[in-house]
Amino acid sequence: MGEQTPRRNPSEDAPVHPKTTKRAGWLLLLMVAMLSFLLIRILLYQTVQYDTYRQKVIDQVTTESQVNATRGNIYDRNGVLLATNVSTYRVFISPSSIAKEQSNYNQTDVNIQLDTLIAEHLSNILEVDYEFVLKQTTYTKYLDRTIKKEVDEDMADRVREVIDAYGLEQMVYLQTTTTRYYPYSTLASHVLGFTGSDGTGLYGLEYSYNQLLSGTNGRYITARDAQGNEMPTPYKEYIAAEDGYHIHTTLDVFVQSALEEQVKAAYLNSNAQNRAAGIVMNVNTGEILGMATYPSFDLNDPWSLDADSAKELQASGYVQGTEGYAKLKQELLLDMWSNKAITESYIPGSTFKIITAAMALEEGVVSLEDTFHCTGALTWQEFHTTIHCHKLKGHGTLTFVQGIQQSCNPVLMTVGHRLGTSTFYSYLKAFGYMQKTGVDLSGEGNSIFAAEPAFTGLDLVIYSFGQNFNVTLMQQITAVSAVANGGYLVTPYLVSSVTDGNGSVLQKTDANIRRQVVSAQVCKTVSKILEGGVSGDGGAKNAYVAGYRVAAKTGTSEKKNAGSIEEYICSTVAYAPADNPQYAVIIIVDEPKSGVLYGSVVAAPYVGRVMETILPYLDVEAVYSEAELAKMAVKTPDVTYWSASLAERTCKSYGFKVRIVGDPEGVVYKQYPAPETVVEKESATIILYTDRASEPEMITVPNLIGKSALAANQELTNQGLNIRIKGAPSYLSGTQATVVSQSVAAGTQVPKGTVIEVTFLYLEDSD
Repeated sequence: MGEQTPRRNPSEDAPVHPKTTKRAGWLLLLMVAMLSFLLIRILLYQTVQYDTYRQKVIDQVTTESQVNATRGNIYDRNGVLLATNVSTYRVFISPSSIAKEQSNYNQTDVNIQLDTLIAEHLSNILEVDYEFVLKQTTYTKYLDRTIKKEVDEDMADRVREVIDAYGLEQMVYLQTTTTRYYPYSTLASHVLGFTGSDGTGLYGLEYSYNQLLSGTNGRYITARDAQGNEMPTPYKEYIAAEDGYHIHTTLDVFVQSALEEQVKAAYLNSNAQNRAAGIVMNVNTGEILGMATYPSFDLNDPWSLDADSAKELQASGYVQGTEGYAKLKQELLLDMWSNKAITESYIPGSTFKIITAAMALEEGVVSLEDTFHCTGALTWQEFHTTIHCHKLKGHGTLTFVQGIQQSCNPVLMTVGHRLGTSTFYSYLKAFGYMQKTGVDLSGEGNSIFAAEPAFTGLDLVIYSFGQNFNVTLMQQITAVSAVANGGYLVTPYLVSSVTDGNGSVLQKTDANIRRQVVSAQVCKTVSKILEGGVSGDGGAKNAYVAGYRVAAKTGTSEKKNAGSIEEYICSTVAYAPADNPQYAVIIIVDEPKSGVLYGSVVAAPYVGRVMETILPYLDVEAVYSEAELAKMAVKTPDVTYWSASLAERTCKSYGFKVRIVGDPEGVVYKQYPAPETVVEKESATIILYTDRASEPEMITVPNLIGKSALAANQELTNQGLNIRIKGAPSYLSGTQATVVSQSVAAGTQVPKGTVIEVTFLYLEDSD
């Protein structure tokens, strides 16, 4: 048989279809591309994007806890603490841990419901709603749900007792936090401001210096599993917090307290409707020793309205919980927090005459001997208008000096007109009225003046006596301080230095003299004129302080857009000593309603009392004139158990009159007024009793309100009572002052010789 040839598969020799080759090529290319993509992604993960994805992994397996920085303290100029921090606690639960532990309990015979147990105890201790706490336990995917912040030590201890009693260490936690605390509560509330729940400054210095005060928070990072348990891994990271810096202010607690007391008294006694405010400033450096607005508020509870605002909210008719109620309350809170001394502008009135006088003397358009005639109004033919003086019957003929002291509008209009619009406007700029003062406190307002191109001659004469424009209280005291200190415009400031925790000074504020506006000689002249208006028969007599030469000017301005109801702002600005000025004080009372509505009555007495209180404290030496020394109030000596003859000689050596009741050769067993009682030396009588059994004669106190100083003194003397004069120096300059209050009510029975303290004010129509 021949050799058999093997069969061949026909498909073996068949050519591959082109489509098949193409598909294989694309498939291979796709596989290469995918492999390349994966390799590139792996390369990126290991190089460029390594840190990003590493952090994502860490975020998934770690828990980060914030380490809060301690906010810096705020101090007054003497190191008195004004704002600090106290330790409180944040109580929080771990819902995931509660669920896990509950699951463990469910597999045993232990019959306990952790969510209700925790909700019941925490709601009772922390005074929060039970349902709120219970709901927080249902968020089982969370490791941390806050139940209450700012928990005090007592509540925290009670929470710890519950944790220990029921073994809740992995479910209920306390985290130490800090809460801002203000030791003086309401003192300087509008200056210091306050912080929010997160510790960020919201108002005042807390806001302006927030970045320096707040510091930088740190972090503590630990690895945890999905259930929130800390994993057995060495991975931990701690980034320390950087505590905030301390700020040291120019405020003085004593001065601030004295200012607040008098601003409050001015507000209450005049029944003011739109708050009152005041500032005390060093005229040479710009340091602010006191800044007050009344009503004030509690810095430790800033979200509660003051009494006046709460009364307004209650009287509004809105029901608590409604939108209208919430909106009005928010508006009232914003008004309450607003620092009137820097945020609001007002019409300065006659206090601006200080500035006009300085301009006129500097430019030489008036001399001290120039005379004017005031009929009660001045008609300007070129403006087709007549402008009245505050004294409608007129001042008659008076010199420029008298015109300032008597606050005569026609005199100031005349010299202002002589200056001309261009010169006058340039001085407005020079005195700093056209820009903010730059005080280091947020929210500073600005003035309102006619634009220079539109500033007319009529504007000029009206501006000359302080009407039809607005300035801030801060701008006004800064401009007046320039007149006081020799003509130099300074920048006011509240923070003198910034220090770290070691006491190292990181930032220091020095006095900033911006420019000289007028000459030192002009300033001395103006100061002398203003001082004469206080110690003499000028309009600022109610700002008098015995032993101190006070330069002062009062002001009364009618508010614009007041409608048919006349609304006024009464103010007074003063500085002392007039021959060597160091400190200035300004007080404004917005919309007073009671009494004589002039700055000389509504504000001047309170400025004087601030000066009387702070000047001795600030080591400004009192220099008494011979007349003041002769009339000065003194304390009665203690002569009880002395022989009557020796006691009589001693009392007379002090300048007192003496009356002995009983044996003139006996021993003094009782005296009226009592020892150490302050009386007017010139008119006081001391009654000495030498009979133990004798009772003092009782006298009915007369009604002195509305009487002159002479009449009041005479009536008390006739009754055998003694007088103590407070307020205007009527016993030095005449009998024009009027009694406005007495320390013992009329009709009260008191022992003969008792001292009745009587307050006098000048109530004439003095602007």
